[in-house]
Amino acid sequence: MNNALFESSLKSLPRLGRGKVRDIYGVGDDKMLIVTSDRLSAFDVVLPDPIPDKGRVLNEMANFWFGKLGHIVPNQLTGIDPETVVEDPSEKAQVKGRSVVVKKLKPLPIEAVVRGYIIGSGWKDYQKTGKVCGIELPKGLKQAQKLPAPIFTPATKAEEGHDENISFEEVEKRVGKDVAAKVRDISIRLYREASDYAATKGIIIADTKFEFGLDAKGNVVLIDEVLTADSSRFWPADSYQVGMSPPSYDKQFVRDYLETLDWDKTPPAPKLPGEVIAKTSQKYREALERLTGRSLG
Repeated sequence: MNNALFESSLKSLPRLGRGKVRDIYGVGDDKMLIVTSDRLSAFDVVLPDPIPDKGRVLNEMANFWFGKLGHIVPNQLTGIDPETVVEDPSEKAQVKGRSVVVKKLKPLPIEAVVRGYIIGSGWKDYQKTGKVCGIELPKGLKQAQKLPAPIFTPATKAEEGHDENISFEEVEKRVGKDVAAKVRDISIRLYREASDYAATKGIIIADTKFEFGLDAKGNVVLIDEVLTADSSRFWPADSYQVGMSPPSYDKQFVRDYLETLDWDKTPPAPKLPGEVIAKTSQKYREALERLTGRSLG
C-alpha cells in the first residue's frame, strides 16, 4: 500500500490546519489552498489506512457539484489553478488533481445536514423519540424509508470527538435567525436539486452534509466539500429496500465493517483489511463515474 499521499507536506506555503481529511495552507491574506488527502475518518476518528485515490475522487466530485449547483448559492472556489500557488516543482504533484484554491471565509459553527431518508443517527434518534433534531416524524417509519419531504437536521461541528444533532432553535442561537433560515432553505434546495439529478443516474442520495461560511459582507457561501461520498450517503437505486441498511457507494461500507469489531469508536482506530481498503476505493471511483460521467486518469 502506498502511503505517500496519506498527508501533504508542502513547505512553500504556511500550513493553517489539518482536518480529518483535508490539509489547509495559506495563500496570501485572503485565500487558502485545500489539499484533500487519502485519509478516511469513520465515527469521527481518522483510520490508520489511507484509501487509494480517495482524495482525487472527492476533489473531482466536489468540483462537479460546485459547478452544477452554483446558481443556488455562491461557493468558495476562486478558479485559481492550485499548481500555480506552490513554488517547488516537487510539490506540484502533491496538489495536482486533489486540491482547490478557495476564498478565506468565516465558517459557521454548524453542520447543515439534510435527510431525505431515515437512516444512521437519525434512525437511532427516531427509534428512541419519534423525532430527529426535535422534528416530529410520522409513526411507523421503517429503516431507510423515504421521508414525506426532506428535513433539515443540523449538528454541531466538533473539532474533536463526535458531532451532535441539535435543534433549529439552537442553530438560531449560534448564528442568528436570519442566517439560520438562509442556511436551512439553501441546504434543502441544494439537496432537492442534487437528489433529482442523482436519481437520473440510478443513485439515491439518502442524506448529506453541507458547510457554510460568511464573506466580508455577511453573505452565506457554500464551503468545504459538497455531495461527496464522504459527506453523503449514496445508495444504488436498483438494490434499495426499505427495512435494511442499503449497500452504498460511500464510506458506510467501512462503517459497517467497523461495527462488526469490538471497537469503542475512540482513537486509535483499528487497521482495515486489504480487501476492505480495495473495495472502498472501488466504491468511491464508481460513485464518481456514475454521478459525473468522469473517471480518474
